[in-house]
Amino acid sequence: MKYSNIKEEELKNKVAKDYFWIYDCTKIIGNVDFCVTMHQSQTELFEQESLLWSEAKRGSSDIYNSIVQLILTIGKARTFDKFLPPPMLGAFDGEKIAFIPYSEIHDVFYQNDFNWNITPSDYDTKEFKTVREKVKSTIDQKALLFNYENDDRELKKFIKINFVVGKFGLSKTRIDKNNFMVIYNKWLGEVKSTIAVNWDAARKNGIIDGDFYLADLLSEENNTLKDNLFVVLKATRYEFNRFKDEYGALTSSTVEFNDSQKAHTQFWNRYERPPKEEYWNYIVERRDLLVPQDVRERKGSFFTPQIWVELSQKYLTDVLGEDWQDDYYIWDCAAGTGNLLNGLTNKYNIWASTLDKQDVEVMHDRIKNGANLLDDHVFQFDFLNDEFSKLPLPLQNIINDPEKRKKLVMYINPPYAEASDKKTLDGKKGKSGVEQSLINKKYAKILGQGNAELFAQFFIRVHIEIPDCILAEFSTLKILQGQHFIDFRDVFFAKLEKLFLVPADTFDNVNGKFPIGFFIWKTKLKERFNAIVADIFDKNGLIIGNKTIVAYINSQYINDWIKPYRADKKDNGIIGKFPFKGNDFQNQNMIAIVHQNMVYNKEAGQFLITSKNLIQASIYYAVRHCIAQTWLNDRDQFLYPNKKWNKDNEFQNDCLTFTLFKNNIQSQFGTNHWIPFTEQEVNAREKFESNFMSNFIKGKHKPSGKSGITLSIIFEPEVSYNNSPLTFSLEATAVFDAGRELWLYYHKQPGCNVNASLYDIREYFQGRNETGKMNNKSSDATYMLLIDDLREKLRQLAKKIEPKVYEYEFLKQ
Repeated sequence: MKYSNIKEEELKNKVAKDYFWIYDCTKIIGNVDFCVTMHQSQTELFEQESLLWSEAKRGSSDIYNSIVQLILTIGKARTFDKFLPPPMLGAFDGEKIAFIPYSEIHDVFYQNDFNWNITPSDYDTKEFKTVREKVKSTIDQKALLFNYENDDRELKKFIKINFVVGKFGLSKTRIDKNNFMVIYNKWLGEVKSTIAVNWDAARKNGIIDGDFYLADLLSEENNTLKDNLFVVLKATRYEFNRFKDEYGALTSSTVEFNDSQKAHTQFWNRYERPPKEEYWNYIVERRDLLVPQDVRERKGSFFTPQIWVELSQKYLTDVLGEDWQDDYYIWDCAAGTGNLLNGLTNKYNIWASTLDKQDVEVMHDRIKNGANLLDDHVFQFDFLNDEFSKLPLPLQNIINDPEKRKKLVMYINPPYAEASDKKTLDGKKGKSGVEQSLINKKYAKILGQGNAELFAQFFIRVHIEIPDCILAEFSTLKILQGQHFIDFRDVFFAKLEKLFLVPADTFDNVNGKFPIGFFIWKTKLKERFNAIVADIFDKNGLIIGNKTIVAYINSQYINDWIKPYRADKKDNGIIGKFPFKGNDFQNQNMIAIVHQNMVYNKEAGQFLITSKNLIQASIYYAVRHCIAQTWLNDRDQFLYPNKKWNKDNEFQNDCLTFTLFKNNIQSQFGTNHWIPFTEQEVNAREKFESNFMSNFIKGKHKPSGKSGITLSIIFEPEVSYNNSPLTFSLEATAVFDAGRELWLYYHKQPGCNVNASLYDIREYFQGRNETGKMNNKSSDATYMLLIDDLREKLRQLAKKIEPKVYEYEFLKQ
């Protein structure tokens, strides 16, 4: 290691001296560890140019984690809003340095519903793991890694070529498709407030601040070069809402600056306008990125990635035939800026409508620049509120003709906005426009609880008012599997011909691990959806397998199964609890066994655990945790099992073992009844407060029949208990052995808590960070070996339990 046994500050000084000596490495930018900038004279007016922002770590470190920490540091402070980002981000330690182009990861900073208010150095947070997963493949593919000792010459050459020497200070910055959003954020802070417009009134009329930015950006000498934009810059003022009056004269609204255009001039003096013409169409097409986040969420506008546009059109060809674009009409009734229609060839058969007039203007401008659409076929239309009489006459004729309607493809990526809760549905709060549309009011009874989703409102109108058409749409799997969509499925009878699934986070501004599907429905074929085999694609567009998607018709769920076994609050011998929280994988992390005195997820129903239902509770817990949650199984439902489980003692005891070493019991809340060993087995210094669990394993504390417990209903099937000791499989025994070694080591520690739970033991060795969250590692090497061994044995046990989950029908295969 080139730089060993030195502190981080010394490391930064040495790296600066050895590799970046010709640059300024003294600049402090936000909370970034290390910055490389051009030298700047005191007389220069422009912002000092950054070349590199980097994370620094002493010793040897995980480059992935360091880059993710840097991203979270930048995102938390929104450093990119205050300083022009560099072309490179990086991370270095005592032996290596890595670089990654800023443009490859800048989309991460514009995620919706992302909690940036976390500690960037806490590698255990959900947010850290989300970003790491999101950028890992990018780092793998785009990062350049250099070892100081092995790659010294190559590293210096890379810096010489890419960190251009001689360009001291910042000349005008060129704008391209990678940085136009960064500059937009700076424009919001410096220019927007100087435009003399009532922004609230403008927003109500569909005008966004991004329209003014586009007018600025695509201009030369303060005159917008694209006249078809909804807002254009004319020297010292903006013009918008232009139309021809009854006399044929062009009329428009105008707005000027409230500071004599001073801030506007100073801002744009720093940037070279317009961008290269090759970027114009891309920037205009991505107007969706300039929509304020609250508006984007309400309208549910999510840009369809080109990779899925192309794949969806291939699937349409497979279903409808090679000549489908000539044989069918196509209407995208949620077109946005029209990107879903890219690649279609017969413009005479295509219609595109959208809610915002500005998006219509964008599409008209794209037509001028070669988009394969007709001006008269692109129009403003509110699909959830307007009558079809407002449609262009040729499209009305298609909808009103039963035979032509059979040849109409409703090809859409509809809005995904949803009302958040019952108060929203009652109109008391939430995203306005989701639940108050005319279509929702018209079909509320049919939609049932599904009326909280905008895309369901689109589909029900298509199904009822445009019968027998082809519906080709992007959406989640809720309409096929969601419990809130049972009423919808009772009405929406159509044949699902084809379905493919992709990760949701491949769509801009969609955060979360769940599948989005492309569905092709033939609505003239009336049948209830039951099941389909869907193709699965990874984020790079590679097919990775298939999955059977089922409707769970007349199904009962795992919570229906477990609830009858719950104890009453008045029952004696309560040893713990867990919350009822959903029946699917997306709620998996909320299912935790905790001490009965701990306040946890109190809004959910609580399952109280005693000796009489411990086995059932353990089965429930193990079944829900032995299979990892992924983007693909996120919406899979856990079901009411068949009766075979109650005859399988080995399965029951495997689940008990899994639960004993995976729970979240903490002794700080009261007596710990979950110690799976005797005092003698772990050389305890004192007697335990409770030997409940070791006695249960020996055959004591077991109930006989159904007496002694208050149950909500009489349940079947019943566990067959006897007073014999439990017998365990080889895999379960290996878990006990690994756990025993861990307990033995803990009880050797000074000041140990004799009644410690597994959670307490982990807390003792791993400690907590400055936010109070438990660290994911310990400096105690022996402990790390023991806990890793226990985790590995638990993984092996989980693999053994998994086939039984399907055999006993807790999950459908």
